Amino acid sequence: MDNPEEDSLNLYEDEEIIEVIELNDTEQTAEDLAEELEDVDFSEAGNAGNAGNADDDGWEAEDEMESEQDDSELTFSKHTGSVFCVSLDPVSNSLAVTGGEDDRAFVWSVSDGDVLFECTGHKDSVTCAAFSCDSKLVVSADMSGLIKVWKVENKEEIWSFEVGDLEWLEWHPCAPVLLAGTADGNVWMWKIPSGECKTFQGPSCQATSGKILPDGKRAIVGYEDGSLRLWDLKQGNAVYVIKGHDGHQGALTSIACNKEGTLALTGSVDGQAKLFNTSTGKVLCSFSNENSEAKDSMQEQDSNSVESVGFCNVLPLVAVAYLDGTLAIYDMNSQSLRHRCKHEVGVVHLQWEEASAVIYTCNLAGVVTLWDARSGVMMSEYRGHSAEILDFVLNRSHNRIYV
Repeated sequence: MDNPEEDSLNLYEDEEIIEVIELNDTEQTAEDLAEELEDVDFSEAGNAGNAGNADDDGWEAEDEMESEQDDSELTFSKHTGSVFCVSLDPVSNSLAVTGGEDDRAFVWSVSDGDVLFECTGHKDSVTCAAFSCDSKLVVSADMSGLIKVWKVENKEEIWSFEVGDLEWLEWHPCAPVLLAGTADGNVWMWKIPSGECKTFQGPSCQATSGKILPDGKRAIVGYEDGSLRLWDLKQGNAVYVIKGHDGHQGALTSIACNKEGTLALTGSVDGQAKLFNTSTGKVLCSFSNENSEAKDSMQEQDSNSVESVGFCNVLPLVAVAYLDGTLAIYDMNSQSLRHRCKHEVGVVHLQWEEASAVIYTCNLAGVVTLWDARSGVMMSEYRGHSAEILDFVLNRSHNRIYV
């Protein structure tokens, strides 16, 4: 494709990785956790009110960037605006769901790009779209707070609800339960498809990010004021709050945990990443991009926001992606910087391979880059987009990137 469309979604194939690692799905506690959630006391919840102005979502189109190289194997181009989110079905990795600025979401086949069905009825940009743990359900949600759940088998909508302006949304890892954070600081939890609901009240500011821990019983939620809370999903109470000196000094942007769920890493617009023990809430260390040139002015400090964080599963390493273009690799044992990998523009998202020390990043120049975290050396670059990449996901065998 000589002139890729600005808002198309490209499927990249990594032909240079010598070792392709198949992941082993961890389902050892799925049934037990699903049964435990049956005992959760879901309180009644009413409509959260007006969904906000659906016609003014604050997004502006960027000038189209030149892209002469196209490494994609397949291009999905049904969207007519920026694509904000992409997710694969976890069971077979044969279906993808994407949501975009055009108020549309599609479920489509990754083998040929054919649309299975469209998630219709949204009135604002679709910013969240994902499959449930068993791949039987898919959720689509827009910025105004309209959330819809669809049954994949018969392509029908089975549940919908409207909250305030939506910040994030996530499926429970083992049960048909949704968790969502909103601009009013509330976190909502629903059983699907019954719609039984429970709310967790935070401070009077946006619940900007959230992550359900692997045990399925707790969730970490970060807020605009820099605080974070660990919620007990069954009891409905905050186990602890991290704020003030121990907390961030700005809104949280990203949360990740290690595979055991014992450690969590948070990123913020304050340019800090904090590592803490999930059982005690004790902050173990803070990481910052100390040698960044972006220090002097407020505008430059804003450009050094942490955009994405993640744990390596095979080495005691964490990765932090900054808006100034830095990918920093830190050693958890020594709490020190190991490598600083530079991009020409801001990094939007990072993802580790499941069973290696390889990191994938996407950036505002429309490029996906592979890095070896052991050496800090760039392994490959993949191009084809003519605008910023806003999200990506790897398939299970790590030989394809959905961008």
